[in-house]
Amino acid sequence: MTVGSLLILPGDGIGPEVMDEVCRIIEWFEKKLKIQLDTKFDLVGGSAYDKYGTPLADTTLKIANEVDAILLGAVGGPKYDNLEFSLKPERGLLKLRKELDLYSNLRPAQCFDALSDYSSLKPNIISGLDIMIVRELSSGSYFGEPRGIEINKKSGERYAINTTYYSESEIERVAISAFEIAKKRNKKVCSMEKANVMEVGVLWREVVQKIKDKNYPEIELSHMYADAGAMQLVRWPKQFDVIVTDNLFGDLLSDCAAMLTGSLGMLPSASLGNKNANGKLKAMYEPVHGSAPDISGKGLANPIACILSFSMALKYTFDLKKEAELLDKSVERVLSKGIRTADLLQKENQKPSSTKEVCDEILVELNQQLKEG
Repeated sequence: MTVGSLLILPGDGIGPEVMDEVCRIIEWFEKKLKIQLDTKFDLVGGSAYDKYGTPLADTTLKIANEVDAILLGAVGGPKYDNLEFSLKPERGLLKLRKELDLYSNLRPAQCFDALSDYSSLKPNIISGLDIMIVRELSSGSYFGEPRGIEINKKSGERYAINTTYYSESEIERVAISAFEIAKKRNKKVCSMEKANVMEVGVLWREVVQKIKDKNYPEIELSHMYADAGAMQLVRWPKQFDVIVTDNLFGDLLSDCAAMLTGSLGMLPSASLGNKNANGKLKAMYEPVHGSAPDISGKGLANPIACILSFSMALKYTFDLKKEAELLDKSVERVLSKGIRTADLLQKENQKPSSTKEVCDEILVELNQQLKEG
């Protein structure tokens, strides 16, 4: 059964080695569960620059527009630091997001019980945490015009401008994304902005409330100022289920929530857009962590974030919720057995598992769950 198409972009640094392990997981699903993916491979970031002279080739972008989902490893590295701005590896990633109009960024912050003592918060506060932050990704302070660094002609002093801009339609579509996700979770959404000091926040609050009242009466909606939200995330994070917020605040709040779980090496993400002709949302899935060039090729990288990114693809693009849960449960079982890559070690004499060994154990648990029925 072919469920859809997937473009795999391993990227740079540890990207290719963690993606190798994800490919082993994909092969398991194809062999054991007869789930067939039409899988294509290409390059992005520094590796694309090395081959094509650009961080994202036009041919790669064409394929990206044609497939149902993209799975990306990581981009960047010191090798490319001196390239001109337009050729830096990160520009390939940003161009993918822009050209595919991926406006809704999903950042889950989930704390597995086996890792509840890895957080800086007390285990009773963090244990069982399962939050989804929905961040608007294509507008706001990062894209608004005018922007730049100028010189005051009278004083000769430099000044900088960044414009925070949101239209009603941009707020509406990310709000709808958050409400649709909440329908499949605990039916709770908290919208965060700064309506007390920013007109953008006033409009944001009005539009989100309007969408809820018109189309989602079953969803419980609350509003919170973003700075208060940050405080509440470290005070009692389990009060939240789905948080929806703008680009700038989403960047800050999602990183704050990420570290509640103890390691960036554990966290996946998804960036979603509008539906294709076949009814599937345009989507790109990637781990939150970077390319970690200092450990590249050493077998030390934690593959779990990338594996869980594939799990999100199963759930949100290919509508295979049970299969995604099977994979998530296998990861949880491996962690419960004490299997750890170097980033998760706490004991001084504990030997870390390699990137491949972690995937080996996940495959063992997938097979075990099949036997258990």
